[in-house]
Amino acid sequence: MSKVKIKRSRKYHQQLFWFAILMILTALLCISSPGLTQTPNTPQSFDNTRNQSGRSLEQQARRLYDEDKFAEAAKLFQQAAQIYQASSEPIRQALNLANLSLCYQQLGRWDEANSIITNSIAILNTGKKASQERLSALAQALNIQGGLQLARGQADMALESWESATAIYTQQNQLTRVLSSKTNQAQALQNLGLYGRAVSLLATALNLPSNNIIDPGKLKPFVQRIAASGESAIALCNLGDSLRVLGNLDSAMLVLKHSLVLANQLRLVNIVALAQLSLGNTAQAQADSQTALSFYQQAAASSLDANIRVQAQLNQLNLLVDTKQQNAAKTLLLQLKQQVQALSPSKTAIEARVNLAHTMMQMAETTEYQISWRDIAQLLALAIPQAQELDNPRLQADTLGSLGSVYEGAKQWQESEKLTGQAVELAEQADAKDIAYRWEWQLGRVRKKQGKIESAIAAYKTAISTIKSLRIDLASANPDVQFSFRSAVEPIHRQLVELLVQSNQKDRLKTARDVIEGLQLIELDNFFREACLNAKPELVDQVDRRAAVIYPIILKDQLAIIVSFPKSRQNPQGKADNTKEVDTRDFRYYKAETSQEEIEQVALHLRNYLNQSNTFELLLPLLQQMYDWVIKPEAPDLAASKVETLVFVLDGVLRNIPMAALYDQQQKQFLVEKYSIALTPGLQLLAPRSRQLERLGALVAGVSQARPGYSALPNIKQEVQKIASDMPTQILLNEKFTSSAFKDKMSTLSFPIVHLATHGQFGSTQEQTYIVAWDDQIKVKQLSSLLNTVELLRGKAIELLVLSACETASGDAKSALGLAGIAVRSGVSSTVATLWRVNDETSALLMSQFYDQLVQASKTGISKAEALRRAQISILRNSEYRSPYHWAGYVLLGNWT
Repeated sequence: MSKVKIKRSRKYHQQLFWFAILMILTALLCISSPGLTQTPNTPQSFDNTRNQSGRSLEQQARRLYDEDKFAEAAKLFQQAAQIYQASSEPIRQALNLANLSLCYQQLGRWDEANSIITNSIAILNTGKKASQERLSALAQALNIQGGLQLARGQADMALESWESATAIYTQQNQLTRVLSSKTNQAQALQNLGLYGRAVSLLATALNLPSNNIIDPGKLKPFVQRIAASGESAIALCNLGDSLRVLGNLDSAMLVLKHSLVLANQLRLVNIVALAQLSLGNTAQAQADSQTALSFYQQAAASSLDANIRVQAQLNQLNLLVDTKQQNAAKTLLLQLKQQVQALSPSKTAIEARVNLAHTMMQMAETTEYQISWRDIAQLLALAIPQAQELDNPRLQADTLGSLGSVYEGAKQWQESEKLTGQAVELAEQADAKDIAYRWEWQLGRVRKKQGKIESAIAAYKTAISTIKSLRIDLASANPDVQFSFRSAVEPIHRQLVELLVQSNQKDRLKTARDVIEGLQLIELDNFFREACLNAKPELVDQVDRRAAVIYPIILKDQLAIIVSFPKSRQNPQGKADNTKEVDTRDFRYYKAETSQEEIEQVALHLRNYLNQSNTFELLLPLLQQMYDWVIKPEAPDLAASKVETLVFVLDGVLRNIPMAALYDQQQKQFLVEKYSIALTPGLQLLAPRSRQLERLGALVAGVSQARPGYSALPNIKQEVQKIASDMPTQILLNEKFTSSAFKDKMSTLSFPIVHLATHGQFGSTQEQTYIVAWDDQIKVKQLSSLLNTVELLRGKAIELLVLSACETASGDAKSALGLAGIAVRSGVSSTVATLWRVNDETSALLMSQFYDQLVQASKTGISKAEALRRAQISILRNSEYRSPYHWAGYVLLGNWT
């Protein structure tokens, strides 16, 4: 099947249940009926008969609304409003109009709903100085207007409406309604991708310490103090979802479980179901499928609201398909089809159809389910006119684009291209960039299938341009939008590279290089969950002319290799100009015939063997194979260019493989025996060219004694002593290396080197990336902040950071992101670190040699990359330590000069 699956996981699914939350929140303002406003107890002035008639109509209308008989309820609310208008009771008139607007929303009569709520608010804003009663009614109407605006994709306008309502409730000191209205605001912020702001808003509203919000241990006592109320339960549920979105899963679980406790105490069944649904999403984010399924089943069973029940079952179906529970998935699918068809036309119902369609597309790719593309198309075809009636361009784009996906799956390329093109236009019209890139990508795929290569490249470039413009939003957004990375953002870049390298034209090779540089930047943004990296594209071609830059790019059926070679610039007299630092580059394309799967298998075996000291004979064939893929195609050109340093911008699983250890079987030598080796996550992220380390000195911190969960590293003492004998040092060893002591030393640091000899780990998330101090872990964000402090205080960055006892997280193909993250976020010029936990005796020897070379560098002028190379060679030429286990784990990232 040629179709590329787009994972529409928890972010997309949660759109449904936020609308349900909104209706429940409004219900809390008037407990008697979901969503309806509360009319005042005492009328202003009225004819008694008319008033009783109006009240009777209101009561009947509320009862019909509760029974989901929205058309009948609408007629009675309209009649009641007319009666109150005739009796000059504007507040009651306005509130009945607001309820009429709600009925029209339920019926999908969006323009009428908007006109009526606008009229209701205008009535309440008319007249003399507003009474408290009028203000209270206005706040309720504003809440309904915000819900309508959110349903129509106008999240920024909804935020304004809810902020106005909050201001009224604050003035009236109605604290529970303030909390409800702030929870509404949080929904709007989430729809705008501003999850951090949503967390801050809700934490303040719930009197939670925002500085401890990501620490479950410190957060727990504050959460447990929150009094039981429906408003608090929903606010906690909302907060828990935002925390999950930001990756704070333990805190999310804590908050959501307390929401569930409160909802159960108050017997609020729909809020119980919402909390269970959110707990299921969080368990799924924690890769706990069984717990997630259990929560989804509980949510579906406990909810009285059809929308919440369908949402829970949709998430359950998606998870059953992912975990290959086919019989259960088939049974649930039959139920869901009927339930989705029964939903009243609304944004919720449309999104349910689209959601179900995408899960069915995933199922259609497997013959066991026997699902036809025609069935899926029919499901979506019914949603298209509903989306048009709603006049929500974003929703229309998603519906048309999804139908285009169905035609793509059915290999009906022309129809898919037509529908997808319409989706792109609508997404651009709505400025919905977070979905536009998906349909731009789809447009590129279907054009490629029709042989329209140039227009396919154009569509891919547009998609990547959209992603680039989304960089800040993606970094702060839901990880399922953000990364959708592995299911969408990453493949878009790789597929464009594949198209570009086919021509082997220099301009397109350069573009392909830029695409991969952009991919590296987005991946690091995702790691930090913020667009915090200062990329400088102008630096990409300003590379040391003694270095070749190698981009090995893992594609489906090949390893594409783009190499940027130095090329001498000619002066006007035609003589080579060797005085300029700025260099032009020559781009060449090579490829190794292999598959992504084969590369990943070899990399996995290599990584397992490299962790062990007694696997030398097993390692060599694998290192030779990796050399044949990554280096052999361009080896003759590298030799002819006379470069001295190879700079690698590594991709995927290759980041976990030490390039220095690649083995040339013909020459019987490791790559490091011929070239200096450096790594960088991207040339646009390089720190400025470093100064020669003429004035050496280091802050050295380490833990040699065993700590809870970490073994002793006795040779660290020898390592520290050796550095102290070579240069001036300040030392924090064992109990003196506390987090606070390290922070104090960093604030007054005058040395250009920071050397940390302690346990540590690099992972694919911030939470998995840390070093171990005596008293606690220092997480990557805190470490980077401390290292950056030096530049802020003294006006120049740290020249060299050494992490000599760390390791990449096992079983994580992207764990080297943590190493790259430290290297670029900290602002240091160069970082030397270990990919695995090297024997600490060998580590002490290698570090001793490395610092000897640095001391000599002021005389010899060698680069830091060359200093590391010489240290590694001194170890590997000792027969006892020739295995790469002992020396190849050390890598240099960043500026290699």
